[in-house]
Amino acid sequence: MNTPLSVVFALCAALSNAVATVLQRKAALTVPRSQGLRAGLMLDLLRQPVWLAGILAVIAAAVCQALALVTGPLTIVQPLFVLELPLTLIVASLLMHGQLTGPGWLAVTVVVAGLAIALAAASPTGNRTHVPLDRWIPALGVCLGMVVLLALAALRRPEGRARAACLGAATAISYAVTAALMKAATHILDEQGLGAFFSAWQTYAFAATGVCALFLLENAMQAGPLVASQPALTLGDALVSLALGIILYEEDVRSGWWLVPELFGVALIAAGVLTLSRVPLTKALVAPEEERRAG
Repeated sequence: MNTPLSVVFALCAALSNAVATVLQRKAALTVPRSQGLRAGLMLDLLRQPVWLAGILAVIAAAVCQALALVTGPLTIVQPLFVLELPLTLIVASLLMHGQLTGPGWLAVTVVVAGLAIALAAASPTGNRTHVPLDRWIPALGVCLGMVVLLALAALRRPEGRARAACLGAATAISYAVTAALMKAATHILDEQGLGAFFSAWQTYAFAATGVCALFLLENAMQAGPLVASQPALTLGDALVSLALGIILYEEDVRSGWWLVPELFGVALIAAGVLTLSRVPLTKALVAPEEERRAG
């Protein structure tokens, strides 16, 4: 394990995902909308150059994430993706000519500080590289059930924040499962080579869950404002990944009195994310396109 290197790769992945989110958000607002989970949405998006640029950023993020997971614990790598939300707003301020105000920058600082405190207090450790099948089956079953329930809940709600939040949470679970499977597959590649990698079920499972996560993400971004889906996605990914790291990979986090600073860090993250969800820039990500569409 090379934790500093995994942190660098994870940060690069979070930045790439932030760029991808903004580009895909712009593209998603230019295609026809629907009340259901429309499979044709992907075909419409393939015709959008901005969306394709976002996919390139997704690929770069996936490579960086794989390198991070093969060099560090899941419980360190995935929580760093909490930074994706503030990075998304910073990137949006640059690419969409918005402005992140003073309170917004303060919220970004609070999120970063909360993450640093929580990770320093938890001090995640672990070096398991292989997970037996009897651990995967119940974990994957529970996660799949939660994704289905969230998707069904989203379909019962009209377009808006609640629907976007449900789909964002379903996306978060899918991303966390993808990361857990990717970690196993990349270790197989590193230790046994390409032949074992392409014959391992984990390789095809993480590819399938990754496609599912992308499909849910595109629908989440069409279902409502980015501010509704992105916090659910960012925080949910970190929390589910933390649970999967402990359950599947037997990674350890400190308990006892360390829970106090850990919870304090989580509270700071939550406060920062909630503040970021209210800054003017988040409205600028949606309003102009929606007003033109309504007109």
